[in-house]
Amino acid sequence: MPQQPEAQGPLEAALDVAEIKRRSVKGVAALISRTFAVQMISFVATFALTVFLDPGVYGIFFLVSAVVNFLAYFSDIGLAAALVQKKEKLEKDDLATTFTIQQGLVLSLLLLLFLVTPTIRSSFHLSSAAVYLLWSTGISLFLSSLKTIPSILLERELHFNKLIIPQIAETLVFNLVAVYFAWRGFGITAFTLAVLARGVTGLILVYLIFPWRPIIGFSIKSVRTLLKFGLPFQANTFLAVLKDDGMTVVLAKIVGTDGLGYLGWASRWASLPLRIFMDNVTKVAFPAFSRLQHDEVRLARAIELSLKYLALSTFPILIGMGFLGSPLVHLIPRYLKWLPALLPLYAYLYNSAWACVSTNLTNTLNALGKIKTTFKLMIMWTALTWILMPTLGIYRGYLGVSLAVALIATSSVVTVIAVRRHIRFNLPAAFRTALFSSLALSLSLLFLTRFATSLTNIVFISLAGGLIYFAAVFLLEGKAFIVQTISFFRLKDV
Repeated sequence: MPQQPEAQGPLEAALDVAEIKRRSVKGVAALISRTFAVQMISFVATFALTVFLDPGVYGIFFLVSAVVNFLAYFSDIGLAAALVQKKEKLEKDDLATTFTIQQGLVLSLLLLLFLVTPTIRSSFHLSSAAVYLLWSTGISLFLSSLKTIPSILLERELHFNKLIIPQIAETLVFNLVAVYFAWRGFGITAFTLAVLARGVTGLILVYLIFPWRPIIGFSIKSVRTLLKFGLPFQANTFLAVLKDDGMTVVLAKIVGTDGLGYLGWASRWASLPLRIFMDNVTKVAFPAFSRLQHDEVRLARAIELSLKYLALSTFPILIGMGFLGSPLVHLIPRYLKWLPALLPLYAYLYNSAWACVSTNLTNTLNALGKIKTTFKLMIMWTALTWILMPTLGIYRGYLGVSLAVALIATSSVVTVIAVRRHIRFNLPAAFRTALFSSLALSLSLLFLTRFATSLTNIVFISLAGGLIYFAAVFLLEGKAFIVQTISFFRLKDV
């Protein structure tokens, strides 16, 4: 059996700026390079699932996921995030206390889920297969909670090259199982089997990579220390859950499962670029920015670079999906059933572009310990969501909800103002190249998409658009861009 890692090993060493940068860049590179292929598989799997499954089935999956995600909020009181953000070294009591409290909460929630199942089933008219999906998703929550501490320790060490292994495996297993059983005609049960397979796979791999021995214990001192950051952080999380998953449950009543399926389809496609780039960058940025919070100059430079590369990588994909979405829906057999979801797709693409900015910057505020500012932002977004979405949803159905998504996304400009009050980063430097290059791409696709009359033509149009975009980036940045990028990945001073 591998030797158990110490709770106060390399992660508690005093990392200098060079080491933080080395591990951060290595982490981002590992996360993006290793997840790119997986997200391509997820891309194909999403396409297959939306071919084999009807919008109503897809809507039920999003509804059940939202119910369990809402309950999952109560499985943590912010202790996990507090362990990552904590400036001082972690103690054994911190780990034991966090693990013990979390398991107690999760098991209580599972019992509650089983008790309220009849109410949920009657409220949303769920079939027996949908109920089994609900239970399997709850069980997966318990499996996920068991791997929290090993994941946190790897994250504090900035060893994302190891942490990404179980995440890749989970994605692969979920998509392969879901697509196979959907193809075999299992319907919603395909998601049930996929969720269970994903949970078991991730748990086994995390403990193989980092064989931490679970510790049961409780320390008042640890709870008090961790809750200073944890409770405000969890309050933000609650608002995020209420804003997203809570609203999903409400929308199921307003627009029905078909309408929810259209919104889920649009959201899933529009968020794919974020899963490849934004999630990986922000996952590394939180612990890295936390370590740099004492150095405002370097932190400002790190913010600019993270925003710049996020915009350069995600904006062209979002624009391409916007221009090519309609031709693809019309050309792909059995895909015309998603034609009503095109307008929501455009709204969610716009939302994803803003998410690249707002998510990274709220992450920065959390790393700085400005959790109260983040809380105020979350109150604003939650209020806008609960006012605009139901109102416009009642008035115009799922199309009204799409309009609300776009309006709420625009409010993310407030995050830029909030962060610049603390760190004076250069906003034009972060977005100039991405915006002008995206404009060149949009103009070219506006002309080229008139020839999108076959799948072969769409492939060539995509390649041509990509070349135009990269040419624009090169013209705007030139040699400086290449040198900057290479020096960044060679870990020289930024």
